[in-house]
Amino acid sequence: QVQLVESGGGVVQPGGSLRLSCAASISGFSFRPMGWYRQAPGKQRELVAHITAARSTNYADSVKGRFTISRDNAKNTLYPQMNGLKPGDTAVYYCNAVPPVVPSWGQGTQVTVSS
Repeated sequence: QVQLVESGGGVVQPGGSLRLSCAASISGFSFRPMGWYRQAPGKQRELVAHITAARSTNYADSVKGRFTISRDNAKNTLYPQMNGLKPGDTAVYYCNAVPPVVPSWGQGTQVTVSS
Protein backbone atom coordinates (compact mmCIF):
# COMPACT_ATOMS: atom_id res chain seq x y z
CA GLN A 1 0.00 0.00 0.00
CA VAL A 2 1.35 3.41 -0.99
CA GLN A 3 0.88 6.43 1.24
CA LEU A 4 2.26 9.86 0.45
CA VAL A 5 1.88 12.70 2.97
CA GLU A 6 2.98 16.18 1.95
CA SER A 7 3.42 19.05 4.40
CA GLY A 8 5.07 22.44 4.81
CA GLY A 9 3.02 24.60 2.50
CA GLY A 10 1.75 28.05 3.33
CA VAL A 11 1.50 31.65 2.23
CA VAL A 12 4.73 33.43 1.40
CA GLN A 13 5.62 36.74 -0.18
CA PRO A 14 7.33 36.89 -3.57
CA GLY A 15 11.01 36.21 -3.16
CA GLY A 16 10.44 34.12 -0.07
CA SER A 17 11.37 30.53 0.67
CA LEU A 18 9.64 27.36 1.77
CA ARG A 19 10.76 23.82 2.46
CA LEU A 20 8.19 21.12 1.86
CA SER A 21 8.35 17.55 3.11
CA CYS A 22 6.90 14.31 1.85
CA ALA A 23 6.70 11.24 4.04
CA ALA A 24 6.52 8.33 1.62
CA SER A 25 5.31 4.90 2.57
CA ILE A 26 6.20 3.18 -0.69
CA SER A 27 8.02 -0.06 -1.29
CA GLY A 28 11.61 0.32 -2.41
CA PHE A 29 11.67 4.06 -1.77
CA SER A 30 15.44 4.29 -1.81
CA PHE A 31 15.57 2.65 -5.25
CA ARG A 32 12.83 4.70 -6.86
CA PRO A 33 13.16 7.91 -8.80
CA MET A 34 10.98 10.40 -6.93
CA GLY A 35 9.61 13.77 -7.84
CA TRP A 36 7.68 16.84 -6.82
CA TYR A 37 4.67 17.71 -8.93
CA ARG A 38 2.39 20.72 -8.76
CA GLN A 39 -1.04 21.63 -10.00
CA ALA A 40 -2.15 25.22 -10.34
CA PRO A 41 -5.82 26.13 -10.64
CA GLY A 42 -7.13 25.31 -14.09
CA LYS A 43 -3.90 23.61 -15.15
CA GLN A 44 -2.68 20.06 -15.45
CA ARG A 45 -0.41 18.54 -12.87
CA GLU A 46 3.23 18.92 -13.87
CA LEU A 47 6.52 17.44 -12.71
CA VAL A 48 8.81 20.23 -11.51
CA ALA A 49 11.67 18.39 -9.80
CA HIS A 50 13.00 14.85 -10.04
CA ILE A 51 15.68 12.94 -8.13
CA THR A 52 16.96 9.50 -9.05
CA ALA A 53 18.06 6.75 -6.72
CA ALA A 54 21.62 7.87 -7.41
CA ARG A 55 20.57 11.42 -6.40
CA SER A 56 20.88 12.92 -9.86
CA THR A 57 18.44 15.77 -10.16
CA ASN A 58 16.47 17.41 -12.93
CA TYR A 59 14.21 20.45 -12.89
CA ALA A 60 11.57 22.05 -15.02
CA ASP A 61 12.83 25.24 -16.63
CA SER A 62 10.29 27.23 -14.61
CA VAL A 63 11.98 26.32 -11.30
CA LYS A 64 15.58 25.69 -12.32
CA GLY A 65 18.02 27.60 -10.16
CA ARG A 66 15.41 28.26 -7.48
CA PHE A 67 14.27 24.79 -6.32
CA THR A 68 16.51 22.07 -4.91
CA ILE A 69 15.15 18.55 -4.44
CA SER A 70 16.70 16.15 -1.96
CA ARG A 71 15.87 12.85 -0.32
CA ASP A 72 16.57 11.12 2.98
CA ASN A 73 16.33 7.41 2.29
CA ALA A 74 16.73 6.50 5.97
CA LYS A 75 13.53 8.42 6.70
CA ASN A 76 11.72 7.71 3.40
CA THR A 77 11.34 11.46 3.04
CA LEU A 78 11.55 13.78 0.06
CA TYR A 79 12.15 17.52 0.24
CA PRO A 80 12.26 20.49 -2.01
CA GLN A 81 13.90 23.67 -0.88
CA MET A 82 12.10 26.42 -2.76
CA ASN A 83 13.76 29.84 -2.93
CA GLY A 84 12.93 32.96 -4.86
CA LEU A 85 9.27 32.06 -4.96
CA LYS A 86 7.10 33.77 -7.55
CA PRO A 87 3.32 34.16 -7.85
CA GLY A 88 3.49 31.65 -10.70
CA ASP A 89 4.64 29.02 -8.19
CA THR A 90 1.24 29.12 -6.51
CA ALA A 91 -0.13 25.59 -6.68
CA VAL A 92 -0.84 22.43 -4.75
CA TYR A 93 2.39 20.47 -4.48
CA TYR A 94 2.50 16.67 -4.49
CA CYS A 95 5.21 14.06 -4.28
CA ASN A 96 5.17 10.74 -6.07
CA ALA A 97 7.42 8.32 -7.84
CA VAL A 98 8.57 9.08 -11.37
CA PRO A 99 6.57 7.87 -13.21
CA PRO A 100 3.84 8.31 -10.60
CA VAL A 101 2.30 5.39 -8.76
CA VAL A 102 -1.16 6.25 -9.90
CA PRO A 103 -3.70 6.56 -8.27
CA SER A 104 -1.77 6.85 -5.02
CA TRP A 105 -1.55 10.62 -4.82
CA GLY A 106 -1.49 12.27 -1.38
CA GLN A 107 -3.60 15.23 -0.41
CA GLY A 108 -0.87 17.68 -1.44
CA THR A 109 0.18 20.86 0.29
CA GLN A 110 -0.92 24.32 -0.84
CA VAL A 111 1.74 26.92 -1.63
CA THR A 112 0.50 30.46 -2.19
CA VAL A 113 2.89 33.21 -3.23
CA SER A 114 1.29 36.57 -2.78
CA SER A 115 2.08 40.03 -1.50
